[in-house]
Amino acid sequence: MATKKQSKKEAAAAKIKIQYYRSTIAFPKTQKEIVRSLGLRKLNQIVVRPDTASMRGAVAKVPHLLRIIE
Repeated sequence: MATKKQSKKEAAAAKIKIQYYRSTIAFPKTQKEIVRSLGLRKLNQIVVRPDTASMRGAVAKVPHLLRIIE
């Protein structure tokens, strides 16, 4: 079967939900900065961000603190 290619608008409109589910206490300052830079302030907070390689890379740096909800 033929696969449907995503247009630029669909690719740009792709979003991911990121949940902050574990405290950054006792973790390095750099990991705390990553969580804050994603706009997460409170535990169990969920933010919607564009689904880009840079966003997924930031989440991959702290997988023990964040979840991607799909």
